[in-house]
Amino acid sequence: MHKTRRTFATALAAATLLAPFAAVQAQTFPSRPITLVVPFAPGGGTDSIARDVAKVMAEQLGQPVIVENRGGAGGALGADAVAKAKADGHTLLFATSTFATHAAISPKLPYDAAKDFAPVAMIGRGPLLVVASRELGATSIPQLLATAKSRPQGLNFCSAGEGSINHLAGEMFRQKTGLAMTHVPFKGSGPATVELLAGRIDLFFSTVPTILSHVKDGKLPVLAVTGARRSALFPQVPTMAEAGVPGFEVTTWWGVLAPAQTPPAVIAMLNRAVNDAAAGESVKGRLLAEGADPLRMTPAAFGQELARELANWRAVASNPGMQLR
Repeated sequence: MHKTRRTFATALAAATLLAPFAAVQAQTFPSRPITLVVPFAPGGGTDSIARDVAKVMAEQLGQPVIVENRGGAGGALGADAVAKAKADGHTLLFATSTFATHAAISPKLPYDAAKDFAPVAMIGRGPLLVVASRELGATSIPQLLATAKSRPQGLNFCSAGEGSINHLAGEMFRQKTGLAMTHVPFKGSGPATVELLAGRIDLFFSTVPTILSHVKDGKLPVLAVTGARRSALFPQVPTMAEAGVPGFEVTTWWGVLAPAQTPPAVIAMLNRAVNDAAAGESVKGRLLAEGADPLRMTPAAFGQELARELANWRAVASNPGMQLR
């Protein structure tokens, strides 16, 4: 008990000594350009949203916000760079749902997804679209289930790579339906879509931006949306629960993280700047056009959502039959 009291007293004294320093940091923040790390290659949808956010953040904070693309290892290279950066708010991570899904299948990452980051803000989230190849002949989930059960080899489904949101959404579907399914990972959504269109892949749990143009052109049928409610873009398409797969709810999201131990006052300033950027017409309009819901979330609320995401995907990844190469 005495040791515990001494430890608490020591920690309290240290916090008291550091408090003025943190206050000074907040008063002078930002003191130089901010780096917003995008853990993917330039040119994709995530990169475009991040650049729109960065532009408005710079106007809000009075310092340039520089987007730095650090792709590789399913987003882990960029995340690791931010986890190890100085915790002063000048280096941030533009994270997506892959941050959680990749952590779920990779216990040996060089960072701890739950402990090494401070949540700043989640700016939006949206459902995936369940799309099938024309050759499969299924235009609804009940038809898909019937077709899969009639085929000895079952179905295959593609993804943008191991640990991606497409991969784990497919695994969740396999677990909930009991179907025989084979995962076929690709290096990005582009190659996966090409194979789906060619009929060599049966099923894709796709993000909306990836597949939207092909759906609008009538090249691919949408069997269901994976959110809790129907999409404004496809009001006629049922949710997975409505289609006969209860308890299946998957969304992709976008948000900003800082290194752990970043001063709370700095996090609060960043939260306002990110939320204001997300509320601007450029970002908000893009999210709505992609079937996502813009959000304005506190750091604490984002932290709760992130913890829930990590727990959900780790549960999926720990189930028997999870396919990893």
